[in-house]
Amino acid sequence: MKVTMGKIVSLAKRRGFIFPSSEIYGGISGVWDYGPVGVLFKNNIKNEWLKSMVQEREDIIGLDSAILMNPKVWDASGHTEAFADPLVECKKCHKRYRADQLVESLRKEEEGVTTRKDLEKLKKALKGVECPECGGPMTEPRMFNLLVPAYLGVLEDNKKPVWLRGETCQGIYVNYDSARVSTRKKIPFGIAQIGKVFRNEITPGNFIFRSIEFEQMEMQYFVNPKEADKWFKYWKPQRLQWYQNLGIKKENLRLRQHAKDERAHYAKDAYDVEYKYPFSAKGGSASGGSWKELEGVHNRGDWDLSRHSKYSGRDLSYFDQDTGENFTPFIIETSAGADRAALVFLLDAYHEEEVKGETRVVLRLNKKIAPIKVAILPLSKHKDLSPKAREVFEALKDKFMCEYDETQSIGKRYRRQDEIGTPYAVTVDFETLKDQAVTVRDRDTMKQDRIKIKDLDSYLCDKLE
Repeated sequence: MKVTMGKIVSLAKRRGFIFPSSEIYGGISGVWDYGPVGVLFKNNIKNEWLKSMVQEREDIIGLDSAILMNPKVWDASGHTEAFADPLVECKKCHKRYRADQLVESLRKEEEGVTTRKDLEKLKKALKGVECPECGGPMTEPRMFNLLVPAYLGVLEDNKKPVWLRGETCQGIYVNYDSARVSTRKKIPFGIAQIGKVFRNEITPGNFIFRSIEFEQMEMQYFVNPKEADKWFKYWKPQRLQWYQNLGIKKENLRLRQHAKDERAHYAKDAYDVEYKYPFSAKGGSASGGSWKELEGVHNRGDWDLSRHSKYSGRDLSYFDQDTGENFTPFIIETSAGADRAALVFLLDAYHEEEVKGETRVVLRLNKKIAPIKVAILPLSKHKDLSPKAREVFEALKDKFMCEYDETQSIGKRYRRQDEIGTPYAVTVDFETLKDQAVTVRDRDTMKQDRIKIKDLDSYLCDKLE
């Protein structure tokens, strides 16, 4: 069975996972809304990330920093100067492309372009290249800043931009000292945060893979420079395993080290957790799949805290009372996108199979991230069955995310629950009125168990744990 982006986009819209933003006005490129099912799904992913990072560890604390910060933060981080991508534009149809992605899509690897910052190599690789859309001539590449400006205050005169944050980690760095002191943490320790970020992407696309507005799940781990290599080595398999624990197939994941000229200038080392997506560099379908980034694991050195110390005048060095050392901590970063993770979980869980001559579509989502855990379904909308099914729903809804549904045939309701990944469907039938038992259907096997209503709570607890 071949999973395509078209199937995932269709399912996401049809079943209430993800909608185009402001669709009734024609939408807005690169921006998406999460629907009634999608918001539960995405929150479950974020909650599992926070649980693994903060709840289950003593060495990582949480944070929720503001989207808007003093503009000097972005000067110190280098974003106002260097947070840019190379842009080319068709002189005829005016369609814009990221130059390095256009090179990749044209299989120009032989030109030696391994970094998006190297304009001279990009110019050479794109010499004579025509617009893939209309065949028109292209401009030379130029750098395009990705920060999205915003303006504060009521007066229009002399307004200077503050920036919608381009990454969540800067909020962690500027709060590092306050968080450390208030929680009495000793190095090594980490700070984890989930939050919205905004990037003025030249070519958003491939559904929620690359968006203008999205959510990051980032953890910054502060370490003694002497132990940076040890912790960098530790975090790479940890992040790979997190996806596998939540059901991503091992063969669809890999770790890839960045080439030296591919890394950010401050990075000591960098790896990507990559997933085999069903689209190509050009954005269309890819028969063999295409390895692209899912999450980054980076050794950022002491660049961030050193820069913020310099620009703010606040000493962010650390004195180790046990060893007597004074140093600026190195940072090991794990940076994941909640939206990109949601896409990967949808892609990997999508499954089609033939059942009695019909195609059954099912999302085999890990039970922890399934948006609805239990569906309560009366066999039909009936004056005696519906009240009994409501009783079951009321008894379970405080413990599990449940959904009550009595419209359409029972077969169609089963199919809908399969398509949104609900692990268990509880059917109340006419026998229930006699034996006080219900039928519990398993999403993956379609096996049915007859369970007494009084035992249903413990049965589902065992299954969902």
